[in-house]
Amino acid sequence: MSKQLEKIKQLIEKREQARIGGGEKAIEKQHARGKYTARERIDMLLDEGSFEEYDMFKLHRCTNFGMEKKHYLGDGVVTGSGTIDGRLVFVFAQDFTVNGGSLSETMAQKICKIMDMAMKMGAPVIGINDSGGARIQEGINALAGFAEIFERNILASGVIPQISGIFGPCAGGAVYSPALTDFTLMMENTSYMFLTGPKVVKTVTGEDIDQEHLGGASVHATKSGVTHFTASNEEEAMQMIKTLFSFIPSNNMETAPRKKCDDPIDRMEDTLNEIIPENPNEAYDMYKVIAATVDNGEFFEVQPRFARNIIVGFARFNGQSVGIVANQPSCYAGVLDVNASRKGARFVRFCDAFNIPIVSFVDVPGFLPGTGQEYNAVILHGAQLLYAYGEATVPKVTVTLRKSYGGSHIVMGCKQLRTDINYAWPSAEIAVMGASGAVAVLCAREAKEKKEAGEDVKAFLAEKEEEYTEMFANPYQAAKYGYIDDVIEPRNTRFRICRALAQLATKREALPAKKHGNIPM
Repeated sequence: MSKQLEKIKQLIEKREQARIGGGEKAIEKQHARGKYTARERIDMLLDEGSFEEYDMFKLHRCTNFGMEKKHYLGDGVVTGSGTIDGRLVFVFAQDFTVNGGSLSETMAQKICKIMDMAMKMGAPVIGINDSGGARIQEGINALAGFAEIFERNILASGVIPQISGIFGPCAGGAVYSPALTDFTLMMENTSYMFLTGPKVVKTVTGEDIDQEHLGGASVHATKSGVTHFTASNEEEAMQMIKTLFSFIPSNNMETAPRKKCDDPIDRMEDTLNEIIPENPNEAYDMYKVIAATVDNGEFFEVQPRFARNIIVGFARFNGQSVGIVANQPSCYAGVLDVNASRKGARFVRFCDAFNIPIVSFVDVPGFLPGTGQEYNAVILHGAQLLYAYGEATVPKVTVTLRKSYGGSHIVMGCKQLRTDINYAWPSAEIAVMGASGAVAVLCAREAKEKKEAGEDVKAFLAEKEEEYTEMFANPYQAAKYGYIDDVIEPRNTRFRICRALAQLATKREALPAKKHGNIPM
């Protein structure tokens, strides 16, 4: 065999060695946990045969605690580029079979390299996290590696989409990279995220808790809102990432891919004419409104289990990707609170950063009262939603279905926050507050006098409430001043939104020159 052929044989052997990561036994353990390997995950995610791997032969340089004897080609992370539906993406997948996926200086360099390339190419980054955290043997070098990744997450924010998949442990400083990205997906029962683990919690606070209840997928999907999606298996997770990717552009200079639409834009939905209950305090399901108006009823919800009184997610109108923000009357009457405000604000800001129009369906009675909300800074969180809508320069269309009261009317995309087209259904009630609350304030003295005179106060208040409702609790008062562009028949909502978005396709609007705003935090 010639020297050249020997070198080629050596290359092939090294590639085979790199592909098995920590070895066959480690791979078997990974499979026994119900988890795939890093390369198997990448194969599931990307178009077949599209993956181009970089730094397959990279090795760590640590000699502490016997690490000089533990060398694995690639050093615990698989990095490269590929395509999803023909669109370029950059990807890294931590390999738990190599030193528990712990992050070394060289692993960080590999991740940073593809993040830098993604910025140059204007392509999204998808990170698959499955790591025990910083490699302790490397000390400060591992921490520096994390910081290098975080800085790139920050610089890439709003420039290219960043998606994090948590497919195993993600603890300590490692959690900050997913937190800095646009969307996070967690695996049910096999992944967790927390800054300090159960043992530290027990030592410091005395609280006895396991990993799942401290930072499992269910906790972060329902209580903290840290994760946007959860999946029961890895195949489902990869499909969710692909679906999400189909709604978003590759970078902030592009628009989302347009899909061919076979759903007529002038399709009427007669059910919408009767969906609002006669009783203004009775609930209905906003999901039915969304499904009746968007293309083929398809809606990809974001954070479906967190702050369910507000709904956010992606859909299409006439093939165009849009972000939907909607109050949910069937959950806490659609009231806004701390969690709903920050959930909505974060989503609106993402859509604005990546040129995705925002369609809002409004039925909001106000902000949730009480010390629990005030002590947890509902003022600041409500202001975040207000700031997000007011800052957004993408096309914005707001449809008010029923209640839109007081401050909550303002923060949900009112005309004064530069929303382009504001529609209202005939059932819309746009006012400072509801009739009973308004009358209680406006007629308090008169009611007191009537009570002292022995007159029927109840009948008096009912009469005044009816008078207030006719005068203010309707869309025509707002329409009179141009705050509502048109009052529309509910069954025509899809057509009116489609036409509004077509009209706004060439919209140009800029913010005042500044380094950046100071959003309420």
